[in-house]
Amino acid sequence: MNALLKRVWIGMAAALIASLAATVLPDHVRIADDGRIHLGAPESMASPSAVAPTPESTSPPLTRDAVDEVIRTAVSAAGLDPEQGRPTVAAGAAMNRTGWAAVREKASAQSEMDAICADLERQGWTLNPNGDRPQASRSYKRGGWYLVVSTRGQSQAPSTTSGSTDSQTYLTLTGLQLNLSDIPLPEITVRIR
Repeated sequence: MNALLKRVWIGMAAALIASLAATVLPDHVRIADDGRIHLGAPESMASPSAVAPTPESTSPPLTRDAVDEVIRTAVSAAGLDPEQGRPTVAAGAAMNRTGWAAVREKASAQSEMDAICADLERQGWTLNPNGDRPQASRSYKRGGWYLVVSTRGQSQAPSTTSGSTDSQTYLTLTGLQLNLSDIPLPEITVRIR
């Protein structure tokens, strides 16, 4: 019985890791029709039914200050004052992370998120649709940064932001710099039964 439970836990852990990897690294993770997960597999090994990832625009690497300006511009384009929210990472605290969050009315948060996303696309950010839920969160990439726009949950909001009521939600933009192009990934195949 212990061996069976151990196999179940290992299988569940592998599925969770693969799901998270597919969300964060869609260019490096492929799930074949037969249930096999390929990490770092060359393009020739990909399943014929796999959807080709959207290529990232060839833009120079961005600095945190540039991403902060992108966030301010997108928030302003949505008709919001960036000062209505708060930064989720203190200035100078981390050069590879940034963000902004504000408590918004649920009735308007979706349209504000849509306007922010439209401005990000206008600014040249590439939509990264893997794992997105259009009504709750969308992720974009550009210049080594990933930017997630979300209208749900308190878990992503900074602790200094006041709590929300039932008619309110958090509108957040979370930026994370990842330079994955220099990391060679070995080919790993996992079969989940």
